[in-house]
Amino acid sequence: MLLGEVTMTEFKRLSRRAVLIVPFGTVEAHGTHLPLNTDTLIMREVVKKLVEGRKDLLMAPPIQYGVCTSTAQHPGTIGISTSTLRAIISDIVRNAHSHGIRKIILVSGHGGGLHVSAMKEAAEELVATLDGLRMAAFTIYDVIGKEARDLAETENDSHAGEMETSLMLHLAPRLVNGRSKEEYPSFPRPLVVKDKLKYWPGAVWGNPGKATKEKGERLFNVMVSRLDEVVRAL
Repeated sequence: MLLGEVTMTEFKRLSRRAVLIVPFGTVEAHGTHLPLNTDTLIMREVVKKLVEGRKDLLMAPPIQYGVCTSTAQHPGTIGISTSTLRAIISDIVRNAHSHGIRKIILVSGHGGGLHVSAMKEAAEELVATLDGLRMAAFTIYDVIGKEARDLAETENDSHAGEMETSLMLHLAPRLVNGRSKEEYPSFPRPLVVKDKLKYWPGAVWGNPGKATKEKGERLFNVMVSRLDEVVRAL
């Protein structure tokens, strides 16, 4: 069920037993061929599919802004700070808890390191301080790693590459604008550099040219299944 579409009476009835799932995404450059809301759209559709027809699950409206560091200088990326993300999570979870919600999943379609760390840090503090709260906080890519690697022809595929493009071909083909060229970041790690565009001009990590709708459908189904496993574990 969608949280925004239930009444307060329905919410009161559901709150003590339902799992609240909060999808996270970004407004972030994904090459020249994918829209800025790619992470949000994918995660929204995965969660929406899982909660469809189920009264034990509530999907919160997606959080559409995230922490973006590597793509911060690319056109269209509009990010927030880790402190802002932690504050948003804290406010949402504390308010949900005050209304009786005791099981909450934070799941992100964005896999940025600082973004995911901020989610987990906020969850750790909340679980430690709120009575009876059970949580999970992760990026969907944490739980589909092997399946995604098995489906991909591209080694080291990631951002706006073969698999994300395949997912978008399955979910929203009208938003896929051709294909960006194959690209991989060349950041001089462990150095922290100011001019990110110098080392990653196209905001693509992988080979979008190998993407297919069929791969996207298979990966989407894996995402739904693995998220359901997290629900059952919680």
